[in-house]
Amino acid sequence: MGDDTLRQVQFERTANSKYEVRNIRGGSLSVGSGADTDFTPVELLLAAIGTCSAIDVDVVTSRRAEPTEFRAVVSGDKIRDPEQGNRLENLAVEFTITFPEGEDGDKAREALPRAVKMSHDRLCTVSRTVELGTPVTTTLFDEPSA
Repeated sequence: MGDDTLRQVQFERTANSKYEVRNIRGGSLSVGSGADTDFTPVELLLAAIGTCSAIDVDVVTSRRAEPTEFRAVVSGDKIRDPEQGNRLENLAVEFTITFPEGEDGDKAREALPRAVKMSHDRLCTVSRTVELGTPVTTTLFDEPSA
């Protein structure tokens, strides 16, 4: 795979259980354990699942009409399983999207179910990765000796 397919973020520890995550475009956000207002890794996963689909749906429907309301709730149950480890189950994205009255709004409403289905079935990289179960490798690089 070439550099045009690689997606990457970097992070550094800023305090115990607190990290600053950066993307290649200069964006950053703080991630923590849930002891303060920072997003936790699980919340970021939920946000990624929802916003990935939202972008797909928004691109398709807003070509027809600007939504008057576009929001979602993304949820999952955290399972602590001694045999298979911690994970989320029952992941769900629940959209509330409305469009203005009129012909353009009707076109957007008509496109909405197909856009949601296409995002879920093939477009959203995040939810497709979660559903297909891609392995994750973890590597520890040794610090050079002084």
